[in-house]
Amino acid sequence: MNDVTLRLGLPLLAAGQSQKEVTHNEALMRADMLVQAVVEGPAQGQPPVAPAPGQCWLVAGMAQGDWAGHDGQLAQWTDSGWRFSEVFEGMALWCRAPAALLRHIGGSWTRDIDAGAVRIDGNKVVGARQPAIATPVGGPVADAEARTALSQILVVLRAHGLIST
Repeated sequence: MNDVTLRLGLPLLAAGQSQKEVTHNEALMRADMLVQAVVEGPAQGQPPVAPAPGQCWLVAGMAQGDWAGHDGQLAQWTDSGWRFSEVFEGMALWCRAPAALLRHIGGSWTRDIDAGAVRIDGNKVVGARQPAIATPVGGPVADAEARTALSQILVVLRAHGLIST
């Protein structure tokens, strides 16, 4: 039997184990770091100077100081020092600066959705709402089919909130 959970690496209690509260508390601390994880910013190679308890960071490659040897891991500052956790394929977390949802895919972090855009495969498909576009009327050449098509497109874009009304 394993002594940690398979995916998050949370420590498991053993039958007849003394001081089970130590193992249980460690599991809760790791769960607090990993469940709906939030990091302060992009990966960096050195620990921050004055971290607050509970803050997390992504550790960049070639990390130094207290983070040396923890490249690519998630680091959380606690009252008793740094705690580290391995990241895994498909893991998602929120990055405060820039405000973005990151997902670990193929060994690197990619931006899924951020506060200013929706991205698919790294390509921006929806951004900030654009200004209103007037419905076509009049003009030197009357093309009723083109005006009807453009009007229908504008109705849909407005309904989706992509342009103002």
